[in-house]
Amino acid sequence: MKKIWLESYPNHVPSELSDSKFNTISEIFKYASDKFSNLVAFSNLGSNLSFKKTALLSDRFSAFFYNILRIRKGDKVAVMLPNLLTFPISFFGCLNIGAIVINVNPLSKSREVKNLLIDSSAESIVILDKFLSELEPILSETKIKNVIVCRPHDLLNFPMNVIVRTLLFFKTKVNKIDNNYILFRDIVRTKEKMLPIPISKNDIALLQYTGGTTGKSKAAVLTHHNLVSNISQLQLWVDNILLEGKETIITALPMYHIFSLTVNLLFFYKIGSKNILITNPRDLKSFVNTLSKNEFTVITAVNTLFNLLLTSTKFKNARLKSLKFSVGGGMAVLKSTATRWKRVTGCEITQGYGLTETSPIVAVNPVGTNFNGSIGLPLPSTEISIRDEDDNEVPIGKSGELCVKGPQVMTKYWNRDAETKDSFSSDGFFKTGDIAKIDEDGYLYIVDRKKDMIISSGFNVYPNEIEDYVSSFQGVVECGVVGKSDINRGESIILYVVRDNQRITETDIFEHCKKGLTIYKQPKKIVFIDEIPKNNVGKILRRKLREMN
Repeated sequence: MKKIWLESYPNHVPSELSDSKFNTISEIFKYASDKFSNLVAFSNLGSNLSFKKTALLSDRFSAFFYNILRIRKGDKVAVMLPNLLTFPISFFGCLNIGAIVINVNPLSKSREVKNLLIDSSAESIVILDKFLSELEPILSETKIKNVIVCRPHDLLNFPMNVIVRTLLFFKTKVNKIDNNYILFRDIVRTKEKMLPIPISKNDIALLQYTGGTTGKSKAAVLTHHNLVSNISQLQLWVDNILLEGKETIITALPMYHIFSLTVNLLFFYKIGSKNILITNPRDLKSFVNTLSKNEFTVITAVNTLFNLLLTSTKFKNARLKSLKFSVGGGMAVLKSTATRWKRVTGCEITQGYGLTETSPIVAVNPVGTNFNGSIGLPLPSTEISIRDEDDNEVPIGKSGELCVKGPQVMTKYWNRDAETKDSFSSDGFFKTGDIAKIDEDGYLYIVDRKKDMIISSGFNVYPNEIEDYVSSFQGVVECGVVGKSDINRGESIILYVVRDNQRITETDIFEHCKKGLTIYKQPKKIVFIDEIPKNNVGKILRRKLREMN
């Protein structure tokens, strides 16, 4: 496809990446740690780590792993941590010796943990003590030799470390730690030294497992080059907005997810930002309290998280004047959410698009543009092609599967040769599985997931469109749409609604849909529920909704 989007690029953004002076994440880490050594790198629960201290602790972690545990380049280490200060230390510590990180959702159940550990052949795991109960029942079925246990108060300053430890002791079940396990605390207290490990750009950095919302998870193989490229692409895009050493980012999205990992952790570390880690954003009171105490310039979130903050009456009192931009990713941001966010914060939500397989960012809107539902323009050095079922490129304005090529695209799926082959076109484009269209200015729009598409009365129906429209009805908090097999229509549309006003009836919603949706897009059944099932980053679990039918 001709790169029509280049005409819409901001003036400061080049069409292609230039050669990076960095080949690996480890090189970026050392560069930033040295350049911004005295600045605060991470803040959590009122405790700070400077760039210098982050580097020191990560080096100790690396040396212990290399010298004591004999972990070598290419060995796999699972990291099962929420947003705590221990996460960046463990993550950078692993990459600095050439180990491959497997990020594991801390909320995973034993069965899920076992599948990931067996599939990846991980031999070490860094885990929060709270989640040992999910690891221990399946430990003997895996290749895990080293269990490194972190605790919530690790790396917190006095008196917060004492306060957290005391609260956990009285409010939760105390986790008994096996003597064979290694305490994170003891690792970073050591004085082990080591020489730098040579790492190349083509070495694997991550086995990043997909969300697995529709079946068994598979791991995207992401190299240092993939991640460095995506960081460089993003930096070119926002170079005129962000100042090195001057930004503060709110990280409420989990860093074990590729969006937050690449954007919040890696990119903002490179430019010397203060990163405020939110361990539990569902604790809205504490979350908003943190926002009220700290000036911040950037926040990343998904639609559900933006909505959550907007439900808080005290959020308006947060220190919003310094907010430069808000980034929406991970799932589609609804227009109704973007409108309310702009009204409260004075800041547009800048929506982007990406996948685990693309490190993740493929496209993003220019910062400051009015929200229009677009996922933006492809990043520099990114090619896109929109294709029909026969792999033919469709005309501008027509919908088809979005296919991507660029330096941020994964090399393959781990141990999935057949799926890797099926996921790439004959000319090397990755097939995203998302239905998209492009306008004459080069702006991309996601219509829906290919697999989520509903065929009703012979017409293609995309749930996102219906959800966006229904969410605009006053009193609708959120909603989800799925298809149900129907002998007459092929599939009928089922709409699940969470409402904040019990006086809203099915009839009200039906009438609203009749006003704005073509007849074949109108739901045939409306179900009021207390909560829309979602995964850890806020994506609707349509499989769960289908099971409710």
